[in-house]
Amino acid sequence: MLSPISSQNLRVRRCQAWSNIESSFALNCRQPLVMQHAGGIKYNLSLYRRGDTKYIVNAASEQPLESEPLSYQPKSLQGSLQDSLNAFYKFSRPHTVIGTALSIISVSLLAVEKLSDFTPIFFTGVLEAIVAALFMNIYIVGLNQLSDIEIDKVNKPYLPLASGEYSVATGVIIVASFAIMSFCLGWSVGSQPLLLALFISFLLGTAYSINIPYMRWKRYALVAAMCILAVRAVIVQIAFYLHVQTHIYGRPAIFPKPVIFATGFMSFFSVVIALFKDIPDIVGDQIYGIRSFTVRLGQKRVFWTCITLLQMAYAAAIIVGASSSSLWSKLITVLGHMTLSLILWIRAKSVDLESKAAITTFYMFIWKLFYAEYLLIPLVR
Repeated sequence: MLSPISSQNLRVRRCQAWSNIESSFALNCRQPLVMQHAGGIKYNLSLYRRGDTKYIVNAASEQPLESEPLSYQPKSLQGSLQDSLNAFYKFSRPHTVIGTALSIISVSLLAVEKLSDFTPIFFTGVLEAIVAALFMNIYIVGLNQLSDIEIDKVNKPYLPLASGEYSVATGVIIVASFAIMSFCLGWSVGSQPLLLALFISFLLGTAYSINIPYMRWKRYALVAAMCILAVRAVIVQIAFYLHVQTHIYGRPAIFPKPVIFATGFMSFFSVVIALFKDIPDIVGDQIYGIRSFTVRLGQKRVFWTCITLLQMAYAAAIIVGASSSSLWSKLITVLGHMTLSLILWIRAKSVDLESKAAITTFYMFIWKLFYAEYLLIPLVR
């Protein structure tokens, strides 16, 4: 056995050794440990001591940790609701929703002949058409996302299905619900042009996206462009104009100059949207065998083809505006289209075609031109 003095000396030496180890460890841990994830994201690991216990206090992707680990903070109801609304906002593809609503309002105004035509029945009928069309719009863009989950993980990883915010089951429920609500509302309104617009949009939207034999027409560049043209240029202009003209006002189905102009101009615009939307998505389309015009011809050629088509459309619009017998209509439509054409050209010259972000931003700018055109169409006389 050790004597009491020897035992005491042994304990002192052990304490000194342990103290040296702790001092060395603390010195080495003053700087946080930085780990590099394979995807390029940095993680910072810092250690601190509380009493005799060590804690990991930061293990986040370049973001500070606001609470201690293992401390559970349930999401507030307001936060959860905000997240849900944000996910649905992205799922609905808001630029297409805005385009659909504006186009229906604009085309409906073409049927208005005098101020007394602005009746409660008119506003109710237009609102019913907008809501039914928006429900169908969400069905179409939602089905496209359901069919393109793997492609969107490359091209649009922020979308709810691609990012995992929505499960496939959630996407299916949303898509099916909005299709049913659209048809139910259209049926209750009892307008044949409205029902026809919804039905054709449903068929073309389904055939465009769904991956079953003889379908998924988006794989074929020309057919895909024709689908978008048929809905955006023909169905929207003619069917919703007839909805107001025949169903709301009970007038004969005639097509005045503004309706013909709107259909022709939007034919150009719809082809541009169909071509341009694939320019920033070239990588995913190449990987998954989508033979878009961008994949086949290259980004630069398709980009300048789109700009040329839009400039042709604006030139035609200027000619139509100049031929108007109404002075105010002539001035507004000619100057308006000249201004839009000039802005388009200036913006196009400054786009960096090597940058996906720049191309995507310009694509959103084209949608703004699309919105602006629907503000000018009711003024064509």
